[in-house]
Amino acid sequence: MNSVSRQAVVLLSGGLDSMVCAGLAREQGFEVLALTVDYGQRHRLELEAAAAIAAKLAQRHVVLNLDLTRFGGSALTSDTPVPKTGVAPGIPVTYVPARNTIMLSLALGWAEAAGARDMFIGVNALDYSGYPDCRPEFVAAFQNLADLATKAGVEGEGFTVHAPLQHLTKAQIAAEAIRLGLDPAMSLSCYDPVDGMHCGRCDACRLRSKGFAEAGLDDPTRYASRPTA
Repeated sequence: MNSVSRQAVVLLSGGLDSMVCAGLAREQGFEVLALTVDYGQRHRLELEAAAAIAAKLAQRHVVLNLDLTRFGGSALTSDTPVPKTGVAPGIPVTYVPARNTIMLSLALGWAEAAGARDMFIGVNALDYSGYPDCRPEFVAAFQNLADLATKAGVEGEGFTVHAPLQHLTKAQIAAEAIRLGLDPAMSLSCYDPVDGMHCGRCDACRLRSKGFAEAGLDDPTRYASRPTA
């Protein structure tokens, strides 16, 4: 008997990309099971943004506590300063070791338990910070892993990892938010917020601002400092 549901687990960080991802999942007819991981990230306001977005888009929202500060290895899980001099080549110190592998593994566990066979992740390989776990090869490899590592996969009910933003620019992602009727101001993408606002200087802020500008859209984001290229 096929128990596959029309539910999808959506990784919801609280950023613009994950919000658009949840909106696209719902547009495709999925009931959204939103999964947010509180991994000790320094940008705690993201968790509040995730809760607000989930209240609008999700059937259920689960926040899991997983303290990755005990491992360290990233500016987002330690006291290492967040770079604010512009988007540079290479893998930045804001990379969290194996983060998307960890997040998708948790999403996979919930999906199988819920009878869902679809997962959504808002990774992007165009306008992004160079993280290795945002590449199409990673998404394809994890989907293969999901089918190998689960009872559902072994029994022929394969999983699909949706990465609908994979090949979109930040401008296209910003435009999708508006098309979906979402409020970008609800999201928070900043690596190091200042007084409740986006700092305006980290990679995430610069890429976000660039996206709205290139899309010709008003940017509703509150920045402590106006981003530059």
